[in-house]
Amino acid sequence: MAEKHVSKYLVNLENQFAASSPVLHQASSLFNELDQLEFDLELIDQDDTSAKKTPWWPIVSTLGGHSASKNDFISRYLGTLTHTTSHKFTVHQYTAQSHSATLPGTALDADHRLPFYQLSRELELLQKGEGEKINSYVELVTDTSTKLQNRLLIDAPVLSTEKASPMSTLLHKKVMDMSDLVLVFCDLFDADGELTNATVEHIKLNQDSNKFMYVIDHSAISLDQNKINEVTISWRKRLSELGLHTGQVVVLTDSGNMFAIDQRVNQLENARNYRILHSLENSIRGLEDKVFPEVEEALNVWKDRAHTTILIVLGFIITLILFAEVSVGVLDLLLDHIIGPLFLILLMSVLLPLHLLVSRVHAGFLIDGLRDRQKKLNLTENLGTMFEKNVTLMGMLLPIARPVDKNKKTLARIKQLVEKCKDMVQELNDQFSHYQPEEATASPAVTTPAAQRVAEEPPAAPPVSPVLTKPAVPSTPTTESTKKAHDMTKKMSSSDF
Repeated sequence: MAEKHVSKYLVNLENQFAASSPVLHQASSLFNELDQLEFDLELIDQDDTSAKKTPWWPIVSTLGGHSASKNDFISRYLGTLTHTTSHKFTVHQYTAQSHSATLPGTALDADHRLPFYQLSRELELLQKGEGEKINSYVELVTDTSTKLQNRLLIDAPVLSTEKASPMSTLLHKKVMDMSDLVLVFCDLFDADGELTNATVEHIKLNQDSNKFMYVIDHSAISLDQNKINEVTISWRKRLSELGLHTGQVVVLTDSGNMFAIDQRVNQLENARNYRILHSLENSIRGLEDKVFPEVEEALNVWKDRAHTTILIVLGFIITLILFAEVSVGVLDLLLDHIIGPLFLILLMSVLLPLHLLVSRVHAGFLIDGLRDRQKKLNLTENLGTMFEKNVTLMGMLLPIARPVDKNKKTLARIKQLVEKCKDMVQELNDQFSHYQPEEATASPAVTTPAAQRVAEEPPAAPPVSPVLTKPAVPSTPTTESTKKAHDMTKKMSSSDF
C-alpha cells in the first residue's frame, strides 16, 4: 500500500505542541496513523486529515438573552470596547496589532484552524442558497486583549423569540459542542421562544460534560456573602425545575470579582486536551461504528435492487413462455434433450451480462446517495469510494454484502489505535495524579545479634557409628555468651507462633 505523507496541518500541530504539550504532540502523531489507515481504505486523499474535525484552540463561548448583561461582561472581562452584534456568531481572537479588525465569515469558513470551518457546506445542506450567506451568520473579530492569548471567545447572538430557523439551531448546538466552557447568562431563561427551548434542551442533554457555568449578573449592586448565597440557592432551584442539575452558578456583583470565571478559563487547556483526545477516539471508533455500517447497508440495498431487477426480467421471460405455450405450444420443444439445454445456455448468456449491467447501474445511484449521506453526517471519509471498491465481478456475482476492507487486519489496526488513545488519556490523567498500587511485600524477619551468632555457628558433627566410637569424652562447660544465645534462641523459637 502507498504511504500517505503527513498533511501540512498535522506538521504545524506537531511543531506547535512539541514543547508545550507532549500529550497533544502524541495525539497529532496518532491522528497521522489514523490518516494512514483511512488512506489505505481510500476514505481520504493525500492532503486530507481527520484532525480538522474539531478546533484545536481552547474555546469559551457566551449565551444570553435580550439584556445587556452578556455584552457588558465581555467588555469588562476583556478590558476593551468590544464589537458585538445581535444577530451573528462572533469569534474573538487575539491580535498583537495596535487596533482590532472585523473580518467576514468567509475568513472562518476557509481556515481549517478556526471554528466554523466549511460551515457554508453545512448551511447549504440545510437549506439551498444559505451557504452563500455565511457572512450574515458568522464573523471574526481580532482583539488586543491579552485575555484572549492562546484561546478563542465565541459570542453567540441573542436568542430570538421568533420561530427558530434550522440554521440558528444548528449554529447554537455547534457552538456548545465545540466549546470547552460555556457561560450561560441567566437572562436567557427569561426569554420565551422555540430557539430558547431548543437551547435549554441541548444543555440538558450535555449537562454532564461539566462545561456549563451559569452567570447571574448583579454587577450594578453590592451584595454581601449571605445575599449571594440566597441568590445562588434560588437560581439552583429554578435551574433544577428546568432539568438542569449540574454546573457552577456564579453571581457577579459591583465588586468585579471574577475569580471563579478566571479559574475556569485558566483550566481551558486541560478541557481542550481531553476534548481533542475524545474527538480522536470518536474518529477511530467511527470507522467501525459509522463508516462500515453505512457502506454495508448500501451494499445490502445494492444486492437487493440488482436481484429484484433480474427477477423481474426473468418473470417477464417466463410470462412470454407461458403465452407462447398457450398460443403455439412450445413447452414440449423446451423439454427436448437437445433444444432444452441450448435454451438454458442462451438464457444464461443473456441474464449474466444483464445482471452485471444492472448491478453497475444501481451501484452508480447508490454511490451518489452515499455522497449525499456523507455530507448529512458531516463525515470527511469518502463513503462512495469505499463502496466502489466492492463493485467487482466477484462482488456482483457472489452474495456477499460485507465491505472488502472490513477484515481482521483492519479491525486489529482500529483496536490498536483505540488502545493507544486510551493510553494517552491515562498519561494526561497522570499529570494531575499518579496512582501507585501497593505492592504486597513480606516483612523481613527480625534477626537479633545473638540469633545471628547461633546461625553462624558451625553445624554439629554427624553421629558416628557406635562400633567405631570411643567412650564419650565429657564436654567442656559452655561459656556465658553461649548460654545467653542459647536461651535467647529458645525464647525466639517459642514466640514465633
